[in-house]
This record gives sequence, structure tokens and C-alpha cells, in this order.
Amino acid sequence: MGLQQSKIESLPFVTAELNYLAPTAGKPRTYAFDPPPGEPKTTALPESHAVPIFDARLIAGSLSLDREGFALVRHPTAVRNFHDEKEIKNIYYPAAEAFIKATLKADRVFIFDHTVRKRVEGSADVRGAGPRQPATRVHVDQTDISGRNRVREHLPDEADELLKGRVQVINLWRPIRGPLRDAPLAMCDGQTVEPGDLIASDLIYPNRSGETYSVKFNPNHRWFYIPEMTVDEALLLKCYDSATDGRTRFGPHTAFIDPTTPADALPRESIELRVLVFHKQ
Repeated sequence: MGLQQSKIESLPFVTAELNYLAPTAGKPRTYAFDPPPGEPKTTALPESHAVPIFDARLIAGSLSLDREGFALVRHPTAVRNFHDEKEIKNIYYPAAEAFIKATLKADRVFIFDHTVRKRVEGSADVRGAGPRQPATRVHVDQTDISGRNRVREHLPDEADELLKGRVQVINLWRPIRGPLRDAPLAMCDGQTVEPGDLIASDLIYPNRSGETYSVKFNPNHRWFYIPEMTVDEALLLKCYDSATDGRTRFGPHTAFIDPTTPADALPRESIELRVLVFHKQ
């Protein structure tokens, strides 16, 4: 049973522009490095739509990772410097691994990478020199194919056995300074997403190719955000779930420009961990 429509419609909201996928011929592709001569950086062009984004803080206790595809959690951290790779891996990784394992009642958790982002005015959402920028297009980090491939890539010797059980790819996202007012994260209620809304798109690296979902606009999509998140809060985002029993398998999300953000708000800084979560049953 999802959230009651009347309850949602009574929530405060902001109206903001979200960048969906514009209609494109062929499978969209994006290069994570300088493309070959004559090739565009990406064929996944944006199509902007103004949508209401509801304040989910008032209903946070009702959110379900398996139903809506995202959840707000309290997760204090002992990390003092999120720009120190050693501190992230020695302190943040093991604490997050234990937290996710307990919270999701998992049999095993494996963190396979992380990204620290710091918004710089005028910078584009591309990989390259300088800090990674907030991702300002509606997307899902994994697809049905790449979710399984992550297991084979990171745990090749055990993949066949692990893939017999339920596998999830979960993103643990948090601001690393707050309260966060700049470029917050918007999450789409997975129950409002149709399979045809998700468009498999190639992400091409120098030594391999990945696959993500770009997202077509659907007026039935229902969007939420958590205003003014603190450094002791985090979001669990579902990027892939092998279960096909009706629960949400893929959670579209995007950074967005909140029109109510004060002009003097500090630029967003955040970290996300990408995590394989295994359940034997």
C-alpha cells in the first residue's frame, strides 16, 4: 500500500525544473572522458520539465526503500574530513557497511566505490579536472544488466553463487556539511515509474563500458526531497534490485536547483557510497 494521495497533496512543495531525457534516435551514450574526434560528449540530451517536489521530511517515517525506493536514515559519522581518501576508507566504509547490513537485514554488504561532490558555480556535470559536480539529470545508477554485472566485476570468484540470492545496489548519500540548502537531491516515488520510462544508456570509460538508466518524462511521476539535511542524516537510494515480486527495483533521482535556496547558501558538498547488498533468501 503506497502513500495516500490526499496526504501527499497536503505536503509543502517547491516547483523546480528537472532534466529528463529528450527523445533520441538509438541508444543514448555518454563518454566519461574526451570523446573520439567527431563524436559528441553525450547523445543523452536534456528535456526540462517543471514539476512539484514534495517535502518528505513530514512523512519520512512512512517511506520504504522497497516501496518508494528511498528512505531517510539517521547515521552520525566519526569522519572529520571527507576529502581525505584514507579517512573515508578506514573510518566511513566499515561504519557504513555495518549500518547498511543491520538496517537492511542483509547477509553481506560490499562497498565498491564512492564519489565526493562539491558544486562549483559554472561547472558542468562531467568527469574531468576539478571536483565532481552534482548530477543534474534524472537517472538511475544501474540497469537490470549492469546491476548483475557489478557482482561479476567486483566479486568474480563468488558471483555465480551470490547471484542465486537477492542482490541490491544501494546508494548511501549524505551531505558532508549542512544544513544542505544548495542543489538538494530529488527522489522519484518508484511506484509511479513505468518500465517504459527507463531508457538503458551507455556510459563509456577508457577501459570499459557501463550502463545506466536515463528517464523519459511521465506526468504521473511523483517527486520528493528532504529539505535542509544535516551531516547526521543520509538517504538510502535503490539503484537495482533483483527481486521481481512487485517491490520497487529502480529509483530515479537527480540534483535540482531549489528556487527557494538563499543566495548566500554554501555550495553543496556530498558523498555517496555505492554498495552491493546480498540476501540469501
